Formats: sequence, C-alpha cells, structure tokens
Amino acid sequence: MPRTFHNPILSGCYPDPSICRVDEDYYLVTSTFEYFPGLPIFHSRDLVHWRQIGHVLDRASQLDLDEVRPSAGLYAPTIRHHNGTFYVINTLVDGKTGQGNFVVTATQPQGPWSEPYWLDADGIDPSLLFDDGKCWYVGTHLNEEGHYTGHTEIFLQELDLEKMKLVGEARVLWDGAVKGVVWAEAPHIYKINGWYYLMIAEGGTAHHHAVTIVRSKNIAGPYETYRGNPILTHRHLGLDYPIVGTGHADLIETQNGEWWAVLLAMRPYGGYYYNLGRETFLVPVRWEDEFPIFSPGTGRVEFEYPAPNLPEHVWETPPAREDFNDVTLAHHWNFLRTPREAFWNLS
Repeated sequence: MPRTFHNPILSGCYPDPSICRVDEDYYLVTSTFEYFPGLPIFHSRDLVHWRQIGHVLDRASQLDLDEVRPSAGLYAPTIRHHNGTFYVINTLVDGKTGQGNFVVTATQPQGPWSEPYWLDADGIDPSLLFDDGKCWYVGTHLNEEGHYTGHTEIFLQELDLEKMKLVGEARVLWDGAVKGVVWAEAPHIYKINGWYYLMIAEGGTAHHHAVTIVRSKNIAGPYETYRGNPILTHRHLGLDYPIVGTGHADLIETQNGEWWAVLLAMRPYGGYYYNLGRETFLVPVRWEDEFPIFSPGTGRVEFEYPAPNLPEHVWETPPAREDFNDVTLAHHWNFLRTPREAFWNLS
C-alpha cells in the first residue's frame, strides 16, 4: 500500500510556515511572537518528518523583546536560499524599538545567523525573490486612507544585497482578490515557467482566512487575477469544521517535480475554540491551466494524504520526559521575552 501521512506536520503553536529546498533537504521556519529564542528552524528530507535544528534568533543581541505586548513580536518569517547563503526576512512588532523589518543570513541553516540588517520599510510579512541577478522585497503595508479599516496593499521594492538596503521605487502590486477584503498579507512571489505568481493570504487569520493568487509576465505588474480564487479556504465550511482558518501558504517543488504547500490552520474543539493555536499543515498541489490547485479532488485541507514521492526519512523522536541532563536547554524550551539574567541552572 502507498505510504500516507497525517496532518498537522507540526502540531502545537507553529504558525506562518515558510519553506525552502536545498537539493534534497528542506528547511522550514515559523513565527514565535513574544517568545525567545525566536524563529525555530526545522529540517526534513521527506516533507513529513521534521526535526528542529535550532533557532534563527538565539542571541539577545539579535532579538530585543523587552516591553513587547502579547501576540506582538516576531511575525511571519520567510526563509530562502541563494548562492550558498540562507536568508530569513521578518518583522519585529512593538516593544521599545517599535516596529521594523530585517534580514538575517547564515551559511548553515542551524546557524550561527548574523545580526539583523534593519530595512527602511514599513508594514509586515516581508518575503524575498531572487531573479536574474536581483533580489526583490515584497511586503505588506496598511493603507486605510480613502479605503476602509483593515485595507492593506502588497508592494515591491529592490533589495541591494551588498549594502542590505532597499533601493528604487516601492510599487504597489495588489490589495487582494475579494472586494473590501481585510488584511491582504503574507505575500510570496515565485517565478515559474516565465510567469511571476504573487500568492497571498487575506481575510484575517481566523475563520475567514484564505489563500489567493495572481500572475504577471513582469514582476512589477500589472497582475492578472485568477478566476478560481480563493485557491484555498475553509471559511464556508462552518465554525466547528475539524480544520479551520486555513491560509498563509508557501509553495515548494520537490526534486522529483512534485508541488506541495505548507500552510497554517487550526483544530477547534468544543465548538469554536483552538487552544493549540495555529499549526503547520502540508497539502499537495497540482498545476492546471497554469495555476495551482490546492488539495486536488476536495479543495480542502485533509487530515490524511498519500505521502510525497520522496524516500521516507524518520528522525529519532525526542523523549517525552525531560531530565535536563544536557549542558544546554533543548530547542523546545522557550522564554517569554528576552531573558536578561541567568535565572535557571541545569546542574
């Protein structure tokens, strides 16, 4: 019988997943908000089994979370790999330093990662595309003036990698597929078969969450909409459907030519509650008429799918019991905000 896998692939609070592939290895990061260390990084060889190999931001000098309010902090990272270097781009919201977007780099995914390069860009949810010798920054900013509360826009600007500065004009690309939509965000641009595909999340991260997409022959647009939008949502399935809030996706092509998407969703219980938070799910993607079809056949995120056409690679399962026998804390231990003194002892 063909192998299957079960969703979520990362259970618990692992929202806003982003993924990249380097040859036969896959790396994934998620949001951490006001927790330290920031941005766990995971490694897989089959897209199903993941092991945490570290955090992107594990030094106090990289991540000042002082005075960050609950559910602020680190929002929606993107991970990419280009010419031997890993890039993670992210937003720090709130706190003493205010809000800002930054990039960190590393030659190995487990680190060490650089100190942040702070960018002169407003908004949240930045992403990167490397294309024809250039690096493009795509982000989200608020523009409610003359519109409505919650109106956001997706914009594009070039990033000079030598100076780590944004250069040139910032151009607005899109503000979502639905008229009057709120929180068009989480943009990623992909170049596939000569087309630039701009995929976003919209509708907010609760039950109206959705994934939508447009495309253009020019990275700066204009972008043409897809009549099949949204390409994924569970907003019409009811508040007590077993999987809700599907959205914030990132596409990945395997070395065998298969396409998959990682995304966040929630598992409610007792009606409408989701105490586990937003988790990371995996769904198959098929291209038809030059647009992606998520979860072909059902259009819904399912709990079980046939496994990707990749050799199964199962990592050793971490023990359920923690005896604190190591000289450092395991990766799964976190703190609320940046610890400013050593208030724990492993000996």
